[in-house]
Amino acid sequence: MMKGTFRAFLALLVLVAASLGSQTFAQSDVTLEFTQWWEPELPDGAFRALMDEFEAQNPGIKVELISGPYSSTKEQVIAGAVAGTMSDVVGLDGAWVSDFVKQGSIANLSDLMAEAAYDDSELASQIQLQGGTYMIPVVNFVYPVFVNLDLLAEAGIDAAPTTRSEFADAAAKLTNPDNNVYGWVLPLSMEQPNGIQNDVMSWLWASGGSMMKDGMPDLTNDGVRQTAEYIKGLWDAGVIAPGSFTMKEQDKVEEFVNGRVGMMISSLAHINLIRERNPDLNFAITALPAADGYTGKRGLPYASWGIGVSANSEHPAEAWKLVAFLMSQETNSKLSSIANAFPGNVNSTPDFVQSDELFGAAFQVFQDGYLANEFTGLPVAEDLMRAFDEQFQPYLDGSQSLDDSLNKAQEAWMENF
Repeated sequence: MMKGTFRAFLALLVLVAASLGSQTFAQSDVTLEFTQWWEPELPDGAFRALMDEFEAQNPGIKVELISGPYSSTKEQVIAGAVAGTMSDVVGLDGAWVSDFVKQGSIANLSDLMAEAAYDDSELASQIQLQGGTYMIPVVNFVYPVFVNLDLLAEAGIDAAPTTRSEFADAAAKLTNPDNNVYGWVLPLSMEQPNGIQNDVMSWLWASGGSMMKDGMPDLTNDGVRQTAEYIKGLWDAGVIAPGSFTMKEQDKVEEFVNGRVGMMISSLAHINLIRERNPDLNFAITALPAADGYTGKRGLPYASWGIGVSANSEHPAEAWKLVAFLMSQETNSKLSSIANAFPGNVNSTPDFVQSDELFGAAFQVFQDGYLANEFTGLPVAEDLMRAFDEQFQPYLDGSQSLDDSLNKAQEAWMENF
């Protein structure tokens, strides 16, 4: 009887040991939560397929995608940052980064790169604050100039303008108020003030200028002044489409689609939209014109799908492996191809640039220049745009001097730094 009991006890120990062993093995797998808005904007199953590739290359690491629209993802990520419950890996908008760094909610990627002995020379750009990288743009949606070729031809213009003076001349020739056609379109809605970023400061960046100095606002420098004066000149010449002060980005695209403006600065993502809305529209893509005499590389405004790692992640090394996978030449080429965007890896090439003439021309603009968006990483970036807009509009309509406009905008910005 005692022997039988002892044998049963041994058998139980063996079962318990086996159970513990299987639990230990199961627990050795790391599951990374990845919150982003990208998956719903891509073809069904495409982003999950990339995660499956990552898991196959990294046995023991699983990726749980937490996906939703941009607006709900923004709310979720911001709430997680405050509560300390942010996912291991997060999709980031550059406008969020400054607040997250102040909160200490996202990790310093420079440290993770150093620990992994990662070579960052292939990264097209890095969003840095306080001497460290906190966000890496994975794919980029650039903002070149769209030109209506038929309108240019009717106006006797042989080629798209490459300098500010050529642009002003072309805009004047394109403008025909009797036919409701104008040279350029400038959206300055206070409600959606990203026109300050995409349609105003883009002229400054295209000529290598900056609105910042040593990490602080510098809105009274010569570059900003000359940019403002140039746009004011276009305004006074009557070559800008009416309604700028209430116009939003989608309104700008509508004007171009319907052939009412000859030129606009807009997202590459709008190429397919324009084709769908007006298949007969004959248009081309070109770089932003630079100040006359400028010979350096041209800054190109952009928006990105950025990526970061939670400061509270229990698996930072594994989280970095996922970031590095997405930034690798092969994976970044695949992701940029399915997103109709430009890669974050300088050696990657999306498929569509080989097969589509317009995307190919835009990719050449991208390769010849550099990504430039100084609002990325700034505190309350949208509020800064609105504060500048509030002073820029009175300057355009003549009710305020340039000095007053720039000084007031500078003061408003400094309150946030």
